[in-house]
Amino acid sequence: MRFIDLFSGIGGFRQGFEKVGFKCVFSCEINSKCREVYTDNFGEVPFADVSNINPTDLADFDVLVAGFPCQPFSICGKKLGFEDTRGTLFFEICKIIKVKQPQVVVLENVKHLIHHDKGNTLKVIIASLKDLGYSVNYQILNAKDFGIAQHRERIFIIATKGKEFNFSRLKTKFPPKLREFLDETGDFEILDKSEYTLIEYPRKQDSGLLFVGYRNKGTWKTGVRPNTEHLSRVHRQPNRIYSVDGVHPTIPSQETSGRFFIYFRDRDLVRKLTLKECYRLMGFPEDFKSYPSAGESYKQIGNSVCVPVVEAIAKEILSQSLLYDEIKETQRHQESRLLEEVGILVKTIT
Repeated sequence: MRFIDLFSGIGGFRQGFEKVGFKCVFSCEINSKCREVYTDNFGEVPFADVSNINPTDLADFDVLVAGFPCQPFSICGKKLGFEDTRGTLFFEICKIIKVKQPQVVVLENVKHLIHHDKGNTLKVIIASLKDLGYSVNYQILNAKDFGIAQHRERIFIIATKGKEFNFSRLKTKFPPKLREFLDETGDFEILDKSEYTLIEYPRKQDSGLLFVGYRNKGTWKTGVRPNTEHLSRVHRQPNRIYSVDGVHPTIPSQETSGRFFIYFRDRDLVRKLTLKECYRLMGFPEDFKSYPSAGESYKQIGNSVCVPVVEAIAKEILSQSLLYDEIKETQRHQESRLLEEVGILVKTIT
């Protein structure tokens, strides 16, 4: 079971697929800092520029995975399909698919891809994959449904040869609490009580977020101000404070300082997440090696894919028998067992 890892970042897809038993035979990432982290953790340097890949030089593989950048397509006067993607990074993915024809393609992107360019971007992606001979299905998945205390919605597009990937078979879990992912001790950045205001009636949102207050901006007042729920609307998301008894908001890619603050009611303190806790909230292992710069590491984490989500997808690719080689191996195994049973039966009769 072999796969290639395009736009690999720091290796979130690879972490998930290797946990299930897949073997990575090629990786590609243009960001030099991400390549450095990838090399430190997986022992190989990813190919740099996807546009310089010659598909015929690639080893055979069963699955292509890619967390690709979102770009608009020019479709004026054209029929939706593979050629409409020319000049984009997605076109580079399609070139590889056209030549290598993997059994499964797994693509990940931000959930707003559905609305990008008034929905045209998603239409072209789906049409292109169908044009290349695939059945296509997609769904928005949330990390909090896969054992991670983070509200992180991403669209996953899965293209297969033959039957469609069945998203309903993915095994989900009840969202855990953020406090289960946090360290008890450490060098924490704690806010002074003069720097934030707690609302009187915290409310848990459908997303699992439990908003409890905000960082003061311009006015420095302490304590709890009654009936201030409306103030959350005039403060930017980075200034919001969330309880450890809910889930964490999406770890962002634009921020270089781990911007979100969390509230411990039992300790009556507000602090930032540590870098280690951010990795944990993406499902990376405890021994994962990060980039020397903390600011760069926060960006890399925010750009990554949540490991348990792609691990669940990898498991279902096998469970749903979407790999031709796996199907053949299962058939060979069943035939071998049948021959053994027939042989035993013949010996018994004679």
